[in-house]
Amino acid sequence: MSELQLPQELMYTKDHEWAQVDDNVVSVGITEYAQDALGEVVYVELPEEGQKVTQNEPFGVVESVKAVSDLIAPVSGTVVEVNEALIEQPGNVNDDPYGDGWMIRIEMDSEKELATLIAVGDYEKLIKK
Repeated sequence: MSELQLPQELMYTKDHEWAQVDDNVVSVGITEYAQDALGEVVYVELPEEGQKVTQNEPFGVVESVKAVSDLIAPVSGTVVEVNEALIEQPGNVNDDPYGDGWMIRIEMDSEKELATLIAVGDYEKLIKK
């Protein structure tokens, strides 16, 4: 297997989501490790814009040929944007998990929750176990 991409500027969760923080908005997707473990993604269920999400609680579902997995919110807040393209093209999650495969953008309730996310080095250790 080739080396997994883990962008340095992102934060990660133990549930294999990534978070990109831009002021008070956090873009969220699943890591390359997660999409690789899932296999071919065939369906993505995402929340509506305006919906509240809670840190460490499911905000949606990703379904692959192998499994169905909950998507876990890295922070609490309000969904301000949803990647509607994934409804028609769920394979974008496999092809470009950190780009076209992003899932939602959350306006954070509290920046304090960012302290629970893990940096790239710690995430690398987690997935090597």
